[in-house]
Amino acid sequence: MDINIPTIKAEVEAAFRRYEAALMGNDVAVLNELFWESGETIRYGPQEALYGFQEISGYRSTRDVSDIARELTRTVITTYGTDHATAFTEYRRLSNGRRGRQSQTWVRMPAGWRVVAAHVSLLPAPD
Repeated sequence: MDINIPTIKAEVEAAFRRYEAALMGNDVAVLNELFWESGETIRYGPQEALYGFQEISGYRSTRDVSDIARELTRTVITTYGTDHATAFTEYRRLSNGRRGRQSQTWVRMPAGWRVVAAHVSLLPAPD
């Protein structure tokens, strides 16, 4: 298996940047588009465990976005062959400096790259 084929890695990096821009702009349509529309899709968040696309899209339409602005502090994207990838990133919330982590598993579907599993966590606030 080839790891990090340059053209494939560039595709996933572009999808990841598109996701991040949609997250920062609260573009729910794009966020939903980039998740695999399946009951098998999973997203674990700091306060929620969402199973299936319907739960994930329902959460997206009602979530509090008052503290969403963040900067990415380290991102590692790795591709495996031509159809699978992982994206791991650390971030810092701009409003309060709180740090967190995000991981995503991406798969090339007929409609393009889609997140099939994701996990978001906030680190404990510093003392």
